[in-house]
Amino acid sequence: MIKKLILLLYLFLLAPIYSSAQPTIKKLLKKHNKQSVTYISVDSLLTKQNAILLDTREEKEYNVSHIKNAICVGYDFFDINKVTSKIKNKDTEIIVYCSIGIRSEDVGEKLAAAGYTNIKNLYGGIFEWKNKNNPVYSKDSLETNKIHTHSKYWSKLVTNAEKIY
Repeated sequence: MIKKLILLLYLFLLAPIYSSAQPTIKKLLKKHNKQSVTYISVDSLLTKQNAILLDTREEKEYNVSHIKNAICVGYDFFDINKVTSKIKNKDTEIIVYCSIGIRSEDVGEKLAAAGYTNIKNLYGGIFEWKNKNNPVYSKDSLETNKIHTHSKYWSKLVTNAEKIY
């Protein structure tokens, strides 16, 4: 009887505390995003042929690793004029991504405000991309197993790479 009482106490009082303390991509996106930019899944991105990938992380993150053929546009110093000079057709399919999809939503909103009509945000970002065993490339275009994670807190979201911060 005591064992059951202890188990029930754990399940109802302590388990929610421990489960909410552990960050997940889903929880963080729900907390920080408005879903103002339509998500695209990693699996759906794999089927895309002509979409332009914009990496909205900072250059030091991009240099550690990025998705093949992605263009680094940054976040802190994002300049819409640099994008409009490279992507003239405002109907071009653009996939924005960052570490998990928070910064990329902000950049996606800026692209929409500039008149781009076909923007998607990679759900889970490069973390989810790599967690699903997809390749990433260094600044030298060599395949790597490294992901820039900023800190130990964010690194908990990466399960399938060497973590750099």
